[in-house]
Amino acid sequence: MPINSIHRFALTVLGACAFIWLPVQAGAQTLDSSVSVETRINQNSAASQDRISNLSRQTQDLLGEYRAVVRETESLKIYNDNLQKVVDDQRAEVESINRQLAGLEETNRGVVPLMLEMIDSLDRIVAADIPFRLEERQARVERLRSMMDQAEVTASEKYRRVMEAFQGELEFGRTTEAYSDTLPTTGQTVEFLRVGRTLLVYQTSDNSVTGWFNPRTREFEELEDDRFRLEVKKGLAIARNEKAPDLVMLPVPGPEVAR
Repeated sequence: MPINSIHRFALTVLGACAFIWLPVQAGAQTLDSSVSVETRINQNSAASQDRISNLSRQTQDLLGEYRAVVRETESLKIYNDNLQKVVDDQRAEVESINRQLAGLEETNRGVVPLMLEMIDSLDRIVAADIPFRLEERQARVERLRSMMDQAEVTASEKYRRVMEAFQGELEFGRTTEAYSDTLPTTGQTVEFLRVGRTLLVYQTSDNSVTGWFNPRTREFEELEDDRFRLEVKKGLAIARNEKAPDLVMLPVPGPEVAR
């Protein structure tokens, strides 16, 4: 083959090779570009998914907080409603107390004179009664009179103590007791036997003297009848629970004819 022909053939082969290589290089560039785009899309998608997940978590957190706030608000509303009822009840109670206080002064004006009159009546009862535990009962009356002048003692407490004193005097009429005291006429310590408010007899410790309070003469007198000595001794033993209850013969004054 001539040189020129060889030269032209080589150029033709090279041209063919150049023609074939150029399209392959362009396709590779296009593929790389597509891969890059897809990679960015995937990365953007992943980032978007992360943002969506974060927003979803934030939304759930906010929803939980909202529900907690709603529950707390409902609880506070129930508490406030109940507290309002308590406040209303306390206001009503304060108003009631104020009304009572307003009428307290008027009540005291009526009760205080009544209590003073009751104390005077109690004093007269003690003076007219048989003289058992006389000093003790008279001292109680004086304490009641002194109490009425004490501002620190409430009216209700004063009334309670006056009624307690009357109750004590009432109990004396239903009980029997034996106690030691001084005989007013001689100053000698003797044993007294009280039977209700009806009879008061006494006896010395050696049983040598037996007497009684005579309600007609209002004097302490000796009992001449010797039979009363044993009866009074037995009555004292019964009153001290040293003997079982039994029938005792004691001098009881008969009723007087009203004049």
